[in-house]
Amino acid sequence: MKIHHHPLSGHSHRVVLFASLLGVPHELVEVDLKAGAHKKPAFLALNPFGQVPVLEDDGTVIADSNAILVYLATKAGRDDWLPVDAAGAAAVQRWLSVAAGEVANGPAAARLITVFGAKYRADEVIARAHALLARLESHLAGGDWLAADHPTIADVALYSYLARAPEGNVDLSGYPAVQAFLRRIEALPGFVPFVQTPVGLAAAA
Repeated sequence: MKIHHHPLSGHSHRVVLFASLLGVPHELVEVDLKAGAHKKPAFLALNPFGQVPVLEDDGTVIADSNAILVYLATKAGRDDWLPVDAAGAAAVQRWLSVAAGEVANGPAAARLITVFGAKYRADEVIARAHALLARLESHLAGGDWLAADHPTIADVALYSYLARAPEGNVDLSGYPAVQAFLRRIEALPGFVPFVQTPVGLAAAA
């Protein structure tokens, strides 16, 4: 199994993290984004959208980080990480949608400005990040995990960009429940950290 990734990509990290939490043997193949390797024919043959991560598993190719999480949990038969009952599956899917929407357009976008020089309006994406964090703080006041009474791929999908939100000048100090949630994920057996970049609020940390 190969995971085509970039170490500074939170989308990549969520896949690498989950593979490690599952204990699934895998090979990491770094894609040189700075050199434009993700836009070259060889990579576009794997993912025409030209984005990391991509999973190759014995002839099966899966692009999109959340799709890869679903694939890995399903292949491993781990319905603790991805419930198979209707309500449980829907609860996880709700948060996968948040990861692809509010997280991507909030804390992830804010970090793209400082780490990759993306041309977003910092005030707008930071405001979106805080709106999301306020909702998460309220939700986590009622339980330790997002979608169940135990960790699921929903938690994995949100972790990376929340953990590194300060790199995008998003202050987590006002969200103790969110911070506690991040520490719970970091305490899971098999956890692997997302590389830290000394930018934004993290520059002074």
